[in-house]
Amino acid sequence: MNSINRRSVLLAGLGVAGAGALAACSSGSSTTPALVNPSGSAVAAAEKKRKGTGRTQQVTLTAAPAVLDLGGGVMARSWAFSGQAPGKEIRLSAGDTLAAELSNQLPDKTSTSIHWHGIAMRNDMDGVPPATQQAVRAGTDFTYRFVADAPGTYFFHPHVGVQLDRALYAPLIVEDPKEPLSYDDEWVVVLDDWADGVTGTPDEVLAELRHGMGDMDMGGHSGSSGHEGHDMGDMGGMDMGEDSSSPSASASSGGMSMRFMLMGAESELLGGDAGDVKYPYHLVNGRVPAEPDVYEGKPGKRVRLRIINAGGDTAYRVALAGHELTITHTDGFPVEHQRVDALLIGMGERYDVLVTLGDGVFPLVALAEGKNATGMALVRTGSGSAPLPTVRPKELNGRILTASGLRAAADVRLSPKKVDRVHRVELTGGMDKYNWAINGKPFDMADPAANPLAIEEGQRVRLDFLNSTEMWHPMHLHGHTYQLGSSGPRKDTSIVLPKKKLSVIFDADNPGQWMLHCHNAYHGEVGMMALVAYQS
Repeated sequence: MNSINRRSVLLAGLGVAGAGALAACSSGSSTTPALVNPSGSAVAAAEKKRKGTGRTQQVTLTAAPAVLDLGGGVMARSWAFSGQAPGKEIRLSAGDTLAAELSNQLPDKTSTSIHWHGIAMRNDMDGVPPATQQAVRAGTDFTYRFVADAPGTYFFHPHVGVQLDRALYAPLIVEDPKEPLSYDDEWVVVLDDWADGVTGTPDEVLAELRHGMGDMDMGGHSGSSGHEGHDMGDMGGMDMGEDSSSPSASASSGGMSMRFMLMGAESELLGGDAGDVKYPYHLVNGRVPAEPDVYEGKPGKRVRLRIINAGGDTAYRVALAGHELTITHTDGFPVEHQRVDALLIGMGERYDVLVTLGDGVFPLVALAEGKNATGMALVRTGSGSAPLPTVRPKELNGRILTASGLRAAADVRLSPKKVDRVHRVELTGGMDKYNWAINGKPFDMADPAANPLAIEEGQRVRLDFLNSTEMWHPMHLHGHTYQLGSSGPRKDTSIVLPKKKLSVIFDADNPGQWMLHCHNAYHGEVGMMALVAYQS
């Protein structure tokens, strides 16, 4: 298991190494197959095949400390792009080249990067130190340049430590020049669970979680690998209701601080344990429910909502009061349309929905699944007063969509083909020792290519996720989209429920070394990662 300090030292020490040098160092073992270099000829050849428009959009993203106004009098000290959360949206047309200069103005020699979540791009622009690039050191710049050839709803965030749980994220929208959907307007909706600069930093959260619960007095059940097996009566009188996530909530057990660890979060939709972390606030477009973000429109207009979960540890159940949602896309790819009242969205997932607006004021509510708390924004099309910040529309308990109920649209469904390579991806670990891992081995950031899940270009690959833990995990594959089963949706991030199996298939058509990991920021950081690597 890698400590924060060890990882920081490693990343800082990579300042003189390029991606090619990293690949050479990491694949030199006699037991490791020779892997495609992230900047090598195979990657360059794949990039040339992408259909480009010849247009380039240039942006500068300055990562720096910021004091954020979250509304309702809540101020938070965090790190952000250009001083706002979420960061400013980037919008391209499919086939455009993005040239994004990252200027790292973070403090204390803090290295960072940008991962372009969901985009199938060239490997050396994926933003994953040390596998695909050197970390961008404080006081230096790095330019990401790639063709974004697949339309869809994406976002970007760091891939260093638990920086994902700060404000260093923003939407990335790739428009379809031949857009088949008909609608009048768009509203990008970014969800986030928030603690940074209010109750503590993400690094402090991780430090507490790393202690695990093995040394705590948990009523004789300290060996359980999930929360639900523990006796809540031994939790020092902790309130498991709404107040458990208030900014001042803290407790101790067995001499260990309980400032951040969440107990008693349960969800049937998520198969039991819902999350690890107490967040004082849940944000919609960077605002708390007491002073929400407001979308203003007109009755009868059809609006496309692009919903992004940028959170660190929270799945959200999302509904718009008084409205039906028509699901059109997930993770950027079209699906056969379905009408629902609410949808479940895990960290890293995205959903596009169409709504026809009614007349009045309507809350868009993001229920923190299993955590008894909500985020909220408003849709205003007419007169009326805003609802209470704690409102919970009846639609939250209506027809609820999960990805397993979707089918890929016919034009993006993978053609039937024999599977050439199968990898068993067992999700292991638990809260007892906080030792989340894949196939029982925590990912070694010092040697990222030590035990790769090897594949070859041109293969049809199946990944069998087997969740042996007591908790759900949103599993994200970089550089590709996979299909759930034979006709399910095309996705890059999927919820794998506890004690369940999920099989996905994809075509190995984007050479490089690609991360596969849990998009719970804290699970991934302690080791629930693996490398899906192309053999050269």
